[in-house]
Amino acid sequence: MSNHWLLIETFGGEHPPSIIGVGSTPKRMVPLRSILGRGRSLRAVEEIVTEVTASGTARELVTHEGRRHVLGYPLHSYRGDVHGVWVWSGRIGETPPGRGPAGAWHFNLSTDTIGGSDDLLDLYGVAPEDRQTERATAEAFTRLVPNTDDAAALALMIRSRPGDEHQAVWAIRRDDGQMRAGHLSCRAVEERRDGHVDVVLRGITHDIGPADTTPAAPPPVVLEQRVLESEARPGEHRALFNLRTMRILRWIDDPLPDLHWTLDPAHPDSRWIHPDDQQFAEQLSASLRTGRTNGQLRLAAEGGGWLTVDVLANIVLLDQHTTAGLFTLRRAAQPIEPPSPH
Repeated sequence: MSNHWLLIETFGGEHPPSIIGVGSTPKRMVPLRSILGRGRSLRAVEEIVTEVTASGTARELVTHEGRRHVLGYPLHSYRGDVHGVWVWSGRIGETPPGRGPAGAWHFNLSTDTIGGSDDLLDLYGVAPEDRQTERATAEAFTRLVPNTDDAAALALMIRSRPGDEHQAVWAIRRDDGQMRAGHLSCRAVEERRDGHVDVVLRGITHDIGPADTTPAAPPPVVLEQRVLESEARPGEHRALFNLRTMRILRWIDDPLPDLHWTLDPAHPDSRWIHPDDQQFAEQLSASLRTGRTNGQLRLAAEGGGWLTVDVLANIVLLDQHTTAGLFTLRRAAQPIEPPSPH
């Protein structure tokens, strides 16, 4: 263990901490004993993980014989929760190796918001002036390159129940243009805050190396994405929608200009759909069960006010249990009151 740091998730729920990384090698949430055995090393690591998670601060533990020590460093979410712990053990006086970049994040599935730690923004190469800790869900995919895990990840965001887990390796396009391979791990848990109970995906992204030299990293573009790109038309902007919340999950094309689809930290509860169009939006979502539908919606505009858009919607099967809406949005040439969906 002295050659590598262990990355241990502490997402919580009904599951004990598990190992998601050994050095730069990803692990599939394996129990601590699978790597550490059942002896004193296991007990020391369990002890320091418990201490770091409870205190939220780094800890050092010296083993009983006094010849080895164990170091633990927390991975905080931006709200201060400990999503994971870096752990290293070595001889007294031995210098630990460097740790790879990793950052904590959460997806609040109840409010359609996401949040990332400063460590995560460092991993993404985000400049200080561009940092925003909380964003809309669709903003999570601006740096993640589409891959074969797309559908499974989106389905998880729609239907997750407490206890659901997911891991995958994605290619990450940093803000400085570097392509890195990121190992993502998460678990859905219930959180009680301010009198509300939300379902939240608590996660960690671990940078495991350059995307083009990491065998686990997927190809940048998969066949399904090429098909979608081939169908793009000028003036049309396609996005996958969560049909339960009618919020954007992920843009397929560039976002529609002047549409206020991101999160405004100053007004987090601002409306996305015009109040008079809310019932029509629900009807549009429901009518997709019988096939494609179209109509008009007034959506929030950048700078205030409303933007009238023509909507063509199709249903998309993400997995055998989960559907989403593929919405094609176009700025309306002649805004009218939304008709009944058909």
